[in-house]
Amino acid sequence: MLLVEQEHRFFMSIRPQDILHTGNLELLAKKAIEGFITGFHKSPFHGFSVEFAEHRQYNPGDSTKNIDWKLYGRTDKLYNKRFDEETNLRCQFLIDISPSMQVAQKNELSKLQFSVWATAVFSQILKNQRDASGICFFDERIKDYTKIASSSRHYKELIYTLETYLTHKTEQKSTNIAEALHTIAAQIHRRSMVVLFTDFFEKDRDLEKIFDAIKHLKHNKHEVIVFHTLHHKSELDFDFSNTPLTFEDAETGEQVKVQPADVKEQYIDAVTAYKADIKSKLNQYKIDYVEADTSEGIEKVLISFLVKRKRMNR
Repeated sequence: MLLVEQEHRFFMSIRPQDILHTGNLELLAKKAIEGFITGFHKSPFHGFSVEFAEHRQYNPGDSTKNIDWKLYGRTDKLYNKRFDEETNLRCQFLIDISPSMQVAQKNELSKLQFSVWATAVFSQILKNQRDASGICFFDERIKDYTKIASSSRHYKELIYTLETYLTHKTEQKSTNIAEALHTIAAQIHRRSMVVLFTDFFEKDRDLEKIFDAIKHLKHNKHEVIVFHTLHHKSELDFDFSNTPLTFEDAETGEQVKVQPADVKEQYIDAVTAYKADIKSKLNQYKIDYVEADTSEGIEKVLISFLVKRKRMNR
């Protein structure tokens, strides 16, 4: 695993109940980033620090007036503080808020809550770098949309909007990922990074429409990263007790009572094929695809986000 053990323990110490009940996403995101930075500075994989902290590694010949001596005391490495006011990147977050994204396992975040938490952490990174960000929430249509900006006031509004969706409950509606992507593609007029959180659970599961919309974004020169947000244990592994259970389709409300063991193999084959089809098509269009397991920490999605951001800033 890329992250050091101390850093992993820090992320795990921020519990789902902390995220849901603390009522201060900004504070928790700051703490998460501080722990992440500390972990990287103590690991051999600290190269990303240039991209998500306001520091650049000191090189012989650089001026010493901007060296962060406090950081040197903690890490035994020399870094210069950054004072670059230029906005380097524009980022639009797209978060699926359909009923299937709101399904939660006991003592864990729902897929929607996981997406909100990850976006809060990403937004803190972008704020530190003076990058611009915006958020869009959607189900069948766009429900909330913020412009892309980098001001402190905008960031406060963005965090407030994220906090309102931590406890969001929607009426029974399906998802229309394609419509949301087409709308965003038409509204973003400057090259940006588009970050999509979705479980790809739609009533018709029409991947062709979704990927037509993704091609629209690519045609407009946007960089896209997709976080396929799932609870792996239940939604991929179908790990349930061997007693009759009633399952309800969150998107349609349809119910079926089954013995899990009787349908497990068939279910896993179907969902594995569907996931493979999604991944294959995204690879075809050179879209970054990341499996985001809501039962785990956000280390994997954070690394993927930083890699994408670094690539765009070259």
